[in-house]
Amino acid sequence: MDPKTPPVLVLPGPVTKDDVPGLCDDLRALLDATGGGVVVCDAAGLGPPGLGAVDLLARLALTARRAGGRIRLRDPTPGLRALLDLVGLRFQVEGEVEEREPALGVEEEVEPGQSAL
Repeated sequence: MDPKTPPVLVLPGPVTKDDVPGLCDDLRALLDATGGGVVVCDAAGLGPPGLGAVDLLARLALTARRAGGRIRLRDPTPGLRALLDLVGLRFQVEGEVEEREPALGVEEEVEPGQSAL
């Protein structure tokens, strides 16, 4: 596997409580195999957003943090993103710029008389 390409964990749907421990184990195994870092969680197949999906993603994020890594979401539905925002869970979504990082090609405005960096 290319070290710059994070591994992908495909999340099946709909997820039941019985599925969560196995998916957390799969995530932990991916993080152990790659030495930590980021695992992309493909959320496209989770189905309709609900509290089961929120619980799964929260547990996956906690598992990743405990293993010294983090997760990034791929293809979450707008409904799932809205539900995650509603409950206060923030995830980096693949293809979006991380917070505190300017988008490529965007220049910050400078005061007159100051040189641009």
